[in-house]
Amino acid sequence: MAANSIESVYEKESRRVVFLIDSKSFYASVECVERHLNPLKAMLVVMSHQENISGGLVLASSPMAKKNLGISNVTRQKDVPDMPGLVKAEPRMNLYIKKNLEINGIYQQYVDEKHLLPYSIDESILDVTDFWRLFGESPKEVAQKIQKHVLRETGIYVSVGIGESPVMAKLALDLAAKKDKHLLAEWHFEDLPQVLWPVSDFGKVWSIGRKTAVKLNRWGINTVGDLAHYNPYILKKKLGLLGEQLFALAWGIDRSDLTEDIKPKDKTYGNSQVLPYNYVKRANLEVVIMEMADQVASRLRSHNVQASLVSLYLGFAKDYAAFDERHDPERGLNKTVRIEPSNNSQHLMAVLRRVFNEHWNGQPVRNVGVSMGGLNEDKVQTISLFDQPAEEKKEKQVAKQSPLDEAVDRIRRRFGTASIVRSISLEQGATAISRANLVGGHNGGNAYE
Repeated sequence: MAANSIESVYEKESRRVVFLIDSKSFYASVECVERHLNPLKAMLVVMSHQENISGGLVLASSPMAKKNLGISNVTRQKDVPDMPGLVKAEPRMNLYIKKNLEINGIYQQYVDEKHLLPYSIDESILDVTDFWRLFGESPKEVAQKIQKHVLRETGIYVSVGIGESPVMAKLALDLAAKKDKHLLAEWHFEDLPQVLWPVSDFGKVWSIGRKTAVKLNRWGINTVGDLAHYNPYILKKKLGLLGEQLFALAWGIDRSDLTEDIKPKDKTYGNSQVLPYNYVKRANLEVVIMEMADQVASRLRSHNVQASLVSLYLGFAKDYAAFDERHDPERGLNKTVRIEPSNNSQHLMAVLRRVFNEHWNGQPVRNVGVSMGGLNEDKVQTISLFDQPAEEKKEKQVAKQSPLDEAVDRIRRRFGTASIVRSISLEQGATAISRANLVGGHNGGNAYE
C-alpha cells in the first residue's frame, strides 16, 4: 500500500507516544540479582517443586538457560537436567511483587500515576505523550534512560516497545524489542506494512489464541496483512467483537485511554486452583470445594457484600479422553445458580455442595474454581412476593452472617488464614493449609521476609 494511502487511513488517529516495558525474564532476573549473578549470562531457572503426579513447573528461566538448554516456562520439573552451573531457585512471589513495585516506582519518575498502568507483574504501559520532552530529545532516548535507570537501581534489564498506541507498543515489544540487541523497538503507523503485516505466526501475536488462529487460516487469512485487508464486516459477523478488535490490531489502532476510570459492570469474587493430582473421589473434591467456598465467603464479608449468584467450575483432567472418548476434556463443568443474597459460609458451602453432587458424574478433576457475583450490600434484604413468610424468614436466618463467621474472620485477619481452619481441612484431599502461604498459586517466599 502506498505511503499516502497509509497516511489517509490514520489522518484522524491520535498519534501518542506509548511505552510497553517488560522486565526481561523477571522472576529469573530477580533471583540472579539476589545471588549477585548477571541475569543475561547466568544459567538459572525458577521452579516450583509441587509434589504431584507430573511434578512442578518452571515459572521462569534466564535467557542463557533458554538458549543452551531449551528450558521454557512450561518445562516440567522432571525434564530439567541436573548439571553443574545450573541454579534451580524456589519461587518467592512476595519478593517479586516487592521488586515490581520498586520498578513501577521508577517509572513514576517519568509519568504521573494516571498515565502508568501496571499491565502484569512484569509489564507496564506508560503513556509518555505529554512527558517525554522533559527527559530527552526523542522518545527513544527517554526509553534508553529508563532502561539504564532500572538497571542501575535494581539490576534488572527491561525491554521497551514504543508505539503510537498501546497495542502498537505491545506488538513492537513482543515481535521486535525482546529480540533486539538493545532491547528496544520503535514502530509508527507507516511502519506496519513492513514490520507487522508479514507476520504469519499468529501464535506470536498478542490476543490471537490457537483456536482463533486456526479459524483465520481456514478463512484464507495467513498473515497479519491478510487480516488488515479482510472485509471487517464479514470479520465481525464471524467473530463478533473479537473480529473488530483483530481488524483494529492489524492496523495498530487502539483508542484506549490509560487515564479512564473503568468500573466493572458486575464484580465477582472467586478462587481457583490446580489440584496436585487428578481427583476422582467425591469426598476429596467436596472438601476442596467447601474450603474454597469458605474462603470466598470470607472475602464477601470483608467487603460487606452478599452474593446472589454462585458458580462452580471443574476442569477435567487432560487424559479424560481415555476415561470417556465422547467428552471434550477442555470444556469441563461450569454451573451457576441463583440464591437468596448471602455471605454466610455454611449456607454458601451447602449450595456448592448441592451443585457439585447434582452435576458431577465421576470425571477426574484437575482444576477447581468457585466464584460468587450478583452482589448486594450486606445491609440490604430482598423481599419476595411469592415465598411464604415463614419460609422466607427461615431462609434469611440461614443466609445472614453468623457470629461464628465474624469470630473466624477476626482471628484470620490478625493471625493469618491458616491460624484457624475448619475440620474438613484436616481431611484427605484438603489443600487450604498447604496453600495458605502461596501467592498466585506459588511459594510466597515468606522465609525471605
